[in-house]
Amino acid sequence: MQHQKIVSNAEWVEARKEFLAKEKEFTRQRDELSRQRRELPWEVVNKPYAFDGPKGRETLGDLFGGRSQLIVYHFMMGPGWKEGCASCSYLADHFDGAAIHLANRDVTLAVVSRAPFAEIQAFQKRMGWKFKWVSSFGSDFNYDYQVSSTPEELAKGEVYYNYGMTTFPAEERPGASVFYKHADGIFHTYSSYARGLDILLGTYNFLDLAPKGRDEDGLAFTMSWVRHHDKYNEGYAVDTSALYKPPAVLSAP
Repeated sequence: MQHQKIVSNAEWVEARKEFLAKEKEFTRQRDELSRQRRELPWEVVNKPYAFDGPKGRETLGDLFGGRSQLIVYHFMMGPGWKEGCASCSYLADHFDGAAIHLANRDVTLAVVSRAPFAEIQAFQKRMGWKFKWVSSFGSDFNYDYQVSSTPEELAKGEVYYNYGMTTFPAEERPGASVFYKHADGIFHTYSSYARGLDILLGTYNFLDLAPKGRDEDGLAFTMSWVRHHDKYNEGYAVDTSALYKPPAVLSAP
């Protein structure tokens, strides 16, 4: 990369202070956006969703784990997939450290995929993760929250995702959904998809501080550099022309 203009310390400090004013304004705007997010209306969750997990069959209410707030990460791993999505795995590498802190702020973090639980367990063991991960296989949960395609959607070539019709290169899609549990019931308070998940990626925030940034501008698929954390030593090289490809399907469930 070309290095930037080299200046004196006084000029450097002046430029940094000008940019600091912009950073502070952005922080204030982000705080205001977060406040407005908390004021969005809620909707009642009426369906009796059920999941398979380490404790057997669990309801959506069970996933709260005795807390009033639940954040679900919709992890792209479909039935029969050889492994979970590499991009979702990159994000999931941040979960274990956060889960204990969230729990002490009355928030439970749970991960949900449509793959059968036995397939999830095998992949989770390989990756060394400890967070709660359950299967929604056989329920409408993934379809209702825009993160799995029905056969009819796949046939049409367009899916409803991020609150609009679009194309997507896989049957599973990433997202995050938030729920609140009260004596009156369970409420869906928020869901976010696509670039809305950036805020969950601590590694990207570190990269944004570095001189090269994310260094993705020349990539056909911006996250084509991402690997499962146990694959960076397998002749790691980035194909700049590569598009997204979901993991291979080894077997039907």
